[in-house]
Amino acid sequence: MSNKPPKAYNDQAFLHSAPARHIRILCEYEEPRQRFLHAGVKNTVVFFGSARTRSEEDALAVLEGVKERLSRDANDAHALIELPAAEAGVRLSRYYNDARHLARRFTGWSMERQGTPYFVCSGGGPGIMEAANRGAADVPGGKSVGLGISLPFEQGVNRWVTPELAFEFHYFFTRKYWFLYLCKGLVIFPGGFGTLDEFFETLTLVQTGKMSRRPPIILFGKEYWEEVLNLRAMAKWGTISPKDLDLFHITDSVEDAFDFLTKGLEAAEAR
Repeated sequence: MSNKPPKAYNDQAFLHSAPARHIRILCEYEEPRQRFLHAGVKNTVVFFGSARTRSEEDALAVLEGVKERLSRDANDAHALIELPAAEAGVRLSRYYNDARHLARRFTGWSMERQGTPYFVCSGGGPGIMEAANRGAADVPGGKSVGLGISLPFEQGVNRWVTPELAFEFHYFFTRKYWFLYLCKGLVIFPGGFGTLDEFFETLTLVQTGKMSRRPPIILFGKEYWEEVLNLRAMAKWGTISPKDLDLFHITDSVEDAFDFLTKGLEAAEAR
């Protein structure tokens, strides 16, 4: 009698099967852990924000392209539909530049100081994530983490992530674990559902004392966040405490964000 397993249960097929799901989950825990240990990554500052945010140059190019099409045909239906989004893209592009600048300043600060370094960490994709990794790469020798996720409409990890710190997860929950397990601070730029998901999840963990060290949390972009969020209404209705509004800091300034972040990290280290 043959000892060979049936073809349906060869190694490759088994590892992609439902019974092997726990193995795949463990791999998404253990492989990052080993790579972080090898690279000396113990502390991260996570940048969240929209994957749709373009650099100012790219956003202006898109807008000019739409306007050019309308100049040739003022009734171009597709261009008329795209125009508001292109104009919004230019308005949003300032946050790409701000994220890049802040990540560059923070990476330089971390590399110049003594003690355990802090690494910029993003979701590894385009937009604000790309800007954060790109800002870290602007510093000679600067490294950053990219925790990518396999999605049908995103083309892998952006090119500014340090290669040995680039990951692509299948499971959102294992990716979320690594976002927050090493996280010592967060900077949250304008974003969509995913950004809000990470923001509220982090606030919940801080509020309930599940994070051993309260991280400085920054909401960057006053106009956007004050229009999108009305957390004071939650305090008014009693679903959160008034003191919960102090769990984060809202700003429009790279300088203010940098000061709040670095002072918060230094204060936590001193405790």
